[in-house]
Amino acid sequence: MEYTIETPLREEVIQTLKIGDVVKITGTIYTARDAAHARLVSLIEEGKELPFSLEGQIIYYVGPTPAKPGYTIGSAGPTTSYRMDPYAPILMQHGLKGMIGKGGRSQEVKDSIQKEKAVYFAAVGGAAALIAKSIQKAELIAYEDLGAEAIRKLEVKDFPAIVVNDIYGGDLYEEGRKQYMEEV
Repeated sequence: MEYTIETPLREEVIQTLKIGDVVKITGTIYTARDAAHARLVSLIEEGKELPFSLEGQIIYYVGPTPAKPGYTIGSAGPTTSYRMDPYAPILMQHGLKGMIGKGGRSQEVKDSIQKEKAVYFAAVGGAAALIAKSIQKAELIAYEDLGAEAIRKLEVKDFPAIVVNDIYGGDLYEEGRKQYMEEV
């Protein structure tokens, strides 16, 4: 199936999504990689306020390149998601509903996706310039000292992604491997 979805994510939308579904995301998403994730989790553990509310939000695992003159953002391809696995469950417990990256997730993260009713999307690696075209506005909001890994608030229109892990325990990567092995 193909869906156009808006942020913040609502539970009834997440319930409709299944592995393999193609989505176009419109609204606000946030960028963060492992260094920023570690800081967010530290703030949660210390009972301090986060730089943005996680409720219903999507974090895109990306460290965009600097924008060329006249552009909103530079190349913005996904980074490998497993580096965020130690942090993702606690962020989901505090309201995070979507993650965008590339590659598989740990069993703990997949279990948390089911328990917390969240979703993991894959952005197409190698399509960084295409993805950047769906980003209409980028604003640095936290951790400027992290450079490309700082947290940015992005306004996106029709950001392309594919559902990899859904609330039903589905895993597109595992299903793809099974289908391949059956065909071989």
